Amino acid sequence: MSAPRARVVRRPVHGVLLLDKPLGLSSNNALQKCKWLLRAEKAGHTGTLDPLATGVLPLCFGAATKFSQLQLDADKTYVATARLGVTTTTGDAEGEVVERRDVAVTADQLAAVQAQFTGPIRQVPPMYSALKKDGRALYDYARAGEEVEREARDVTIHSLAIEPEGADTLRITVRCSKGTYIRTLGEDIGRALGCGAHLTSLRRVATGHFDLSRCVTLEALEAMDEGARLANLQPVDALLPDHAAVTLDEDNAGRFLSGLRRRGTWNDQAQVAVYGPPPQGAAPTHGQLLGTAHVTAGELIPGRLLSPIEIQQILEARP
Repeated sequence: MSAPRARVVRRPVHGVLLLDKPLGLSSNNALQKCKWLLRAEKAGHTGTLDPLATGVLPLCFGAATKFSQLQLDADKTYVATARLGVTTTTGDAEGEVVERRDVAVTADQLAAVQAQFTGPIRQVPPMYSALKKDGRALYDYARAGEEVEREARDVTIHSLAIEPEGADTLRITVRCSKGTYIRTLGEDIGRALGCGAHLTSLRRVATGHFDLSRCVTLEALEAMDEGARLANLQPVDALLPDHAAVTLDEDNAGRFLSGLRRRGTWNDQAQVAVYGPPPQGAAPTHGQLLGTAHVTAGELIPGRLLSPIEIQQILEARP
């Protein structure tokens, strides 16, 4: 009889872990592994990566989950490899081959297709996706052999580079808006070239201002002791790089945290990160994050707020 597994004692953990998600693992499985390694009470990821995709996956813990939507809405950058001349049921290497065609692509054709798919475009979501219809994920229908109607969606390709790598392979580098399906983009490029295509690899190299240079691998995280794992966490306000900073004194900070508007001489701002006063003896920078707000006509209007308990836990965890 095997010994029972030791129960993991959870604890409050607050911050953002930038994971370089490995191949073959779903975003949720990656999240659960990291949550277990950090013994965190609360966690969530900021948008999914397919199991066959690797790269930047910001994981939010504790108070950071309140601002995860900002990363869901952020632009993403991917590097993909597409094989020309072969289409599959899923648009990637996991699917069954549907058709094989000869490949004869010129530089002029690549330039034309690159221009065609740069800027605002419309995409039909793939059947093999987590998008829901009537409460069921599309991939559930696809696995049952059913095809359902999907509406085309407007997305934006901010930049696109298509480079040949051999006679039947393309390297595709794309910076795009949220909701863009890179598998679909690869299929559409292959279709426009007249030979079809499917993705053989996909790597997310950036989401918003987070890129691979700041990520840690799951293997490296597993090899660390607990203190080193926690040291990899970015602070909660790493999710707020485009927010103007406002620091309140102790009295106004308390009132703001209770949901009250504060009046001051601030200019109108759509996105504000609000801080309390720096601790005594600390460097003259802003103190602990209290939450987000916006400013209209000199009024600081609360948005998403940290709880007093979360703030206390973050302060106690500081070295």
